[in-house]
Amino acid sequence: MIIPCIDLQDGKVVQLVQGREKALEGAAPLEMLERFRDFPEIQVIDLDAAMGRGENNAIVEMLAGKARCRVGGGVRTPERARTLVECGADTVIVGTSAFTQTGVNHELLSAISQEVTPERVMIAIDTKGGRITVKGWTASLDLTAEQVIAQLEPYCGAYLATYVDKEGMLQGTDIDWFRGLRAATRKNITAAGGITTLDDIRQLTALQIDCALGMAIYTGRLDLKELAALNAQ
Repeated sequence: MIIPCIDLQDGKVVQLVQGREKALEGAAPLEMLERFRDFPEIQVIDLDAAMGRGENNAIVEMLAGKARCRVGGGVRTPERARTLVECGADTVIVGTSAFTQTGVNHELLSAISQEVTPERVMIAIDTKGGRITVKGWTASLDLTAEQVIAQLEPYCGAYLATYVDKEGMLQGTDIDWFRGLRAATRKNITAAGGITTLDDIRQLTALQIDCALGMAIYTGRLDLKELAALNAQ
Protein backbone atom coordinates (compact mmCIF):
# COMPACT_ATOMS: atom_id res chain seq x y z
CA MET A 1 0.00 0.00 0.00
CA ILE A 2 1.12 3.53 -0.80
CA ILE A 3 0.39 6.15 1.85
CA PRO A 4 0.78 9.88 1.11
CA CYS A 5 2.09 12.03 3.96
CA ILE A 6 0.88 15.32 5.39
CA ASP A 7 3.55 16.76 7.70
CA LEU A 8 2.51 19.81 9.71
CA GLN A 9 4.68 22.67 10.99
CA ASP A 10 3.42 26.06 12.17
CA GLY A 11 -0.01 25.21 10.80
CA LYS A 12 1.35 24.53 7.32
CA VAL A 13 1.97 21.41 5.25
CA VAL A 14 5.73 21.09 4.76
CA GLN A 15 8.46 18.75 3.63
CA LEU A 16 11.79 18.73 5.46
CA VAL A 17 15.17 17.30 4.55
CA GLN A 18 16.28 14.87 7.27
CA GLY A 19 13.88 16.55 9.67
CA ARG A 20 15.84 19.81 9.72
CA GLU A 21 15.72 22.07 6.69
CA LYS A 22 12.35 23.02 5.23
CA ALA A 23 12.49 22.24 1.52
CA LEU A 24 8.99 23.27 0.51
CA GLU A 25 5.44 24.05 1.60
CA GLY A 26 2.41 22.26 0.26
CA ALA A 27 -1.11 23.52 -0.16
CA ALA A 28 -3.46 24.04 2.79
CA PRO A 29 -4.11 20.86 4.82
CA LEU A 30 -7.65 20.34 3.52
CA GLU A 31 -6.52 20.89 -0.06
CA MET A 32 -3.79 18.28 0.35
CA LEU A 33 -6.35 15.89 1.80
CA GLU A 34 -8.50 16.41 -1.27
CA ARG A 35 -5.54 15.76 -3.58
CA PHE A 36 -4.98 12.46 -1.79
CA ARG A 37 -8.65 11.39 -1.94
CA ASP A 38 -7.90 8.35 -4.14
CA PHE A 39 -5.69 6.77 -1.49
CA PRO A 40 -7.19 4.55 1.22
CA GLU A 41 -5.08 5.98 4.05
CA ILE A 42 -3.11 9.17 4.81
CA GLN A 43 -0.22 9.64 7.22
CA VAL A 44 -0.43 12.82 9.30
CA ILE A 45 2.56 13.88 11.41
CA ASP A 46 2.61 16.91 13.72
CA LEU A 47 6.27 17.91 13.45
CA ASP A 48 5.97 20.67 16.05
CA ALA A 49 4.59 18.23 18.61
CA ALA A 50 7.27 15.68 17.71
CA MET A 51 9.98 18.26 18.36
CA GLY A 52 8.34 19.62 21.50
CA ARG A 53 7.95 23.06 19.93
CA GLY A 54 4.18 23.47 20.03
CA GLU A 55 1.37 21.57 18.38
CA ASN A 56 -1.14 21.53 15.54
CA ASN A 57 -3.83 19.61 17.39
CA ALA A 58 -6.83 21.30 15.79
CA ILE A 59 -5.59 20.55 12.26
CA VAL A 60 -4.58 17.00 13.14
CA GLU A 61 -7.94 16.23 14.70
CA MET A 62 -9.81 17.86 11.79
CA LEU A 63 -7.93 15.73 9.23
CA ALA A 64 -8.44 12.56 11.27
CA GLY A 65 -12.16 13.23 11.27
CA LYS A 66 -12.36 13.55 7.48
CA ALA A 67 -10.28 10.62 6.17
CA ARG A 68 -8.72 7.38 7.29
CA CYS A 69 -5.51 8.58 8.91
CA ARG A 70 -2.61 7.28 10.88
CA VAL A 71 -1.51 10.10 13.16
CA GLY A 72 1.76 10.76 14.94
CA GLY A 73 3.81 13.46 16.58
CA GLY A 74 3.62 14.15 20.29
CA VAL A 75 1.72 11.01 21.30
CA ARG A 76 3.16 10.82 24.80
CA THR A 77 0.22 9.70 26.92
CA PRO A 78 -2.62 7.18 26.77
CA GLU A 79 -5.04 10.11 26.95
CA ARG A 80 -3.63 11.69 23.78
CA ALA A 81 -3.83 8.37 21.98
CA ARG A 82 -7.46 8.01 23.06
CA THR A 83 -8.31 11.55 21.94
CA LEU A 84 -6.91 10.91 18.46
CA VAL A 85 -8.85 7.67 18.12
CA GLU A 86 -12.02 9.38 19.27
CA CYS A 87 -11.43 12.11 16.66
CA GLY A 88 -11.29 9.44 13.98
CA ALA A 89 -7.64 8.35 13.73
CA ASP A 90 -7.42 4.76 12.57
CA THR A 91 -3.95 4.32 14.04
CA VAL A 92 -1.76 6.35 16.41
CA ILE A 93 1.99 6.49 15.83
CA VAL A 94 4.16 6.45 18.94
CA GLY A 95 7.72 7.60 18.40
CA THR A 96 9.95 9.31 20.96
CA SER A 97 7.91 8.26 23.98
CA ALA A 98 8.23 4.58 23.01
CA PHE A 99 11.80 4.70 24.29
CA THR A 100 13.86 5.73 27.29
CA GLN A 101 17.54 6.61 27.07
CA THR A 102 18.43 2.99 27.61
CA GLY A 103 15.68 0.95 26.03
CA VAL A 104 11.99 0.37 25.46
CA ASN A 105 9.48 2.33 27.55
CA HIS A 106 7.46 -0.74 28.47
CA GLU A 107 5.30 1.03 31.07
CA LEU A 108 4.04 3.75 28.73
CA LEU A 109 3.61 1.46 25.73
CA SER A 110 1.64 -0.97 27.83
CA ALA A 111 -0.64 1.85 29.00
CA ILE A 112 -1.17 3.21 25.49
CA SER A 113 -1.84 -0.20 23.99
CA GLN A 114 -4.34 -1.00 26.73
CA GLU A 115 -6.07 2.34 26.16
CA VAL A 116 -6.61 1.96 22.40
CA THR A 117 -5.66 -1.73 21.77
CA PRO A 118 -2.31 -2.79 20.27
CA GLU A 119 -3.86 -3.10 16.80
CA ARG A 120 -4.34 0.68 16.69
CA VAL A 121 -0.77 1.46 17.71
CA MET A 122 2.09 1.91 15.25
CA ILE A 123 5.56 2.34 16.72
CA ALA A 124 8.13 4.46 14.90
CA ILE A 125 11.56 2.86 14.70
CA ASP A 126 13.13 5.69 12.72
CA THR A 127 16.84 5.23 12.18
CA LYS A 128 19.74 7.55 11.38
CA GLY A 129 23.35 6.45 11.23
CA GLY A 130 22.27 2.98 12.29
CA ARG A 131 20.69 4.18 15.56
CA ILE A 132 17.09 4.90 16.52
CA THR A 133 16.47 8.64 16.37
CA VAL A 134 13.88 10.53 18.44
CA LYS A 135 12.64 14.04 19.31
CA GLY A 136 11.86 14.91 15.72
CA TRP A 137 15.09 13.19 14.62
CA THR A 138 17.22 15.60 16.65
CA ALA A 139 18.61 13.01 19.09
CA SER A 140 19.84 9.43 18.77
CA LEU A 141 19.71 6.51 21.16
CA ASP A 142 22.31 3.78 21.56
CA LEU A 143 19.80 1.32 20.16
CA THR A 144 19.14 -0.21 16.77
CA ALA A 145 15.75 -1.09 15.36
CA GLU A 146 16.82 -4.71 15.09
CA GLN A 147 17.70 -4.80 18.80
CA VAL A 148 14.31 -3.61 20.03
CA ILE A 149 11.77 -4.75 17.46
CA ALA A 150 11.00 -8.02 19.27
CA GLN A 151 10.46 -6.19 22.58
CA LEU A 152 7.96 -3.85 20.92
CA GLU A 153 5.82 -6.63 19.45
CA PRO A 154 3.29 -6.92 22.30
CA TYR A 155 2.37 -3.24 22.15
CA CYS A 156 1.63 -2.58 18.48
CA GLY A 157 0.09 -3.81 15.30
CA ALA A 158 2.65 -2.28 12.96
CA TYR A 159 5.87 -0.31 12.61
CA LEU A 160 6.77 2.91 10.84
CA ALA A 161 10.41 2.68 9.81
CA THR A 162 11.95 5.84 8.40
CA TYR A 163 15.44 5.66 6.95
CA VAL A 164 16.31 9.20 8.02
CA ASP A 165 19.72 9.24 6.30
CA LYS A 166 17.88 9.58 2.98
CA GLU A 167 14.76 11.42 4.12
CA GLY A 168 13.72 14.18 1.73
CA MET A 169 16.82 13.80 -0.44
CA LEU A 170 15.25 12.04 -3.45
CA GLN A 171 18.24 9.69 -3.66
CA GLY A 172 16.51 6.37 -3.13
CA THR A 173 16.38 4.39 0.09
CA ASP A 174 18.21 1.43 1.65
CA ILE A 175 16.31 -1.65 0.52
CA ASP A 176 18.73 -3.96 2.35
CA TRP A 177 17.94 -2.28 5.68
CA PHE A 178 14.25 -2.77 5.15
CA ARG A 179 14.86 -6.36 4.11
CA GLY A 180 16.55 -6.93 7.47
CA LEU A 181 13.59 -5.46 9.33
CA ARG A 182 11.19 -7.60 7.33
CA ALA A 183 13.10 -10.70 8.47
CA ALA A 184 12.83 -9.57 12.10
CA THR A 185 9.04 -9.32 12.39
CA ARG A 186 5.80 -10.59 10.89
CA LYS A 187 3.96 -7.39 11.72
CA ASN A 188 3.17 -4.80 9.09
CA ILE A 189 5.98 -2.39 8.25
CA THR A 190 5.64 0.96 6.52
CA ALA A 191 8.84 2.26 4.96
CA ALA A 192 9.67 5.96 4.62
CA GLY A 193 12.74 8.00 3.83
CA GLY A 194 14.17 8.49 0.38
CA ILE A 195 11.60 6.47 -1.57
CA THR A 196 11.92 8.15 -4.96
CA THR A 197 11.05 5.84 -7.85
CA LEU A 198 8.48 3.27 -8.83
CA ASP A 199 11.27 0.71 -8.66
CA ASP A 200 11.83 1.60 -4.97
CA ILE A 201 8.12 1.03 -4.38
CA ARG A 202 8.06 -2.25 -6.26
CA GLN A 203 11.06 -3.60 -4.36
CA LEU A 204 9.52 -2.70 -1.00
CA THR A 205 6.13 -4.07 -2.05
CA ALA A 206 7.81 -7.34 -3.00
CA LEU A 207 9.03 -7.50 0.60
CA GLN A 208 5.42 -6.93 1.76
CA ILE A 209 6.33 -3.49 3.08
CA ASP A 210 4.08 -0.46 2.62
CA CYS A 211 5.45 2.87 1.40
CA ALA A 212 4.84 6.30 2.97
CA LEU A 213 5.63 8.98 0.40
CA GLY A 214 6.37 12.65 0.91
CA MET A 215 8.99 14.56 -1.05
CA ALA A 216 8.67 12.44 -4.21
CA ILE A 217 4.97 13.34 -4.36
CA TYR A 218 5.28 17.01 -3.42
CA THR A 219 7.99 17.66 -6.03
CA GLY A 220 6.08 15.80 -8.74
CA ARG A 221 8.76 13.14 -9.08
CA LEU A 222 5.99 10.56 -8.68
CA ASP A 223 2.54 11.06 -10.20
CA LEU A 224 -0.46 10.76 -7.90
CA LYS A 225 -2.71 9.15 -10.51
CA GLU A 226 -0.08 6.57 -11.34
CA LEU A 227 0.47 5.83 -7.67
CA ALA A 228 -3.26 5.48 -7.02
CA ALA A 229 -3.53 3.05 -9.92
CA LEU A 230 -0.58 1.06 -8.55
CA ASN A 231 -2.29 0.98 -5.16
CA ALA A 232 -5.46 -0.36 -6.74
CA GLN A 233 -3.57 -3.35 -8.09
